[in-house]
Amino acid sequence: MKVLGVICATALFVALSAAVPAFAQDEHQGDQAKPEKQTQQAKPAQHEQQAKPAKQEQAKPEPRQQQAKPAKQEQAAKPQQRQEQAKSEKQQQDNSAKQQRQQQVKGQQEQGQANNQKQQQAKSEKQEQQTRQVKQEDRGSAAGQQHVQRTSAEEQRQRAVPPLRLSARGNARIPDDRFRSNFGRGHEFRIGNPRVVDGYSRFQYGGYWFGFVQPWPADWYYTDDVYVDYIDGEYYLCNPSDPGTQIAISVVL
Repeated sequence: MKVLGVICATALFVALSAAVPAFAQDEHQGDQAKPEKQTQQAKPAQHEQQAKPAKQEQAKPEPRQQQAKPAKQEQAAKPQQRQEQAKSEKQQQDNSAKQQRQQQVKGQQEQGQANNQKQQQAKSEKQEQQTRQVKQEDRGSAAGQQHVQRTSAEEQRQRAVPPLRLSARGNARIPDDRFRSNFGRGHEFRIGNPRVVDGYSRFQYGGYWFGFVQPWPADWYYTDDVYVDYIDGEYYLCNPSDPGTQIAISVVL
């Protein structure tokens, strides 16, 4: 019986010795399996986390839309800018045209004023000439009364002179200072008998030769007092005794 008990005890000890390493191995395998399970459980979380950026990246079109908004706003603003630019250019053109019109109007006004001044000056000169002629006529009428009576000798001498040989009107002019000092109403003289020079009738006075552009009046005498006057740009021979008649003459140089 004792032998049987020892054998049973020995068998139990051996069984326990064999069971302990197996249990330890099972625990060790169980411990190794846990990380694998945890890893497998963690993988879906990682997948979820990785999926979230993908979803976020898919949701990123919103910034693109935000970027598209300024572009659309710029495109919408371009027509307005063009309109403002066109409006500004039109205003500049209008202002330039307005300035040109103002300058033209100003130039026309200045030209009109200058023309008015010229007309007034010409009118004043004409009035002075008319006034001077009236005075000459008044003086001539008084002096003409002294020459109304002609002597027979004067008449015979006048008839003996041949008709004048007329010449064309010339363009020569007497300087103003020389004319004022030697010619005009206050400087009367007598022609005497005209002379024929180069085939034309001439008379000399004040250092100049004069030719006849018009014939000698029938009631004038070469012994009458006459003077040279400058009227409307031409030279004339005037007779105080006959203020209504003038003879066109020309300066011969």
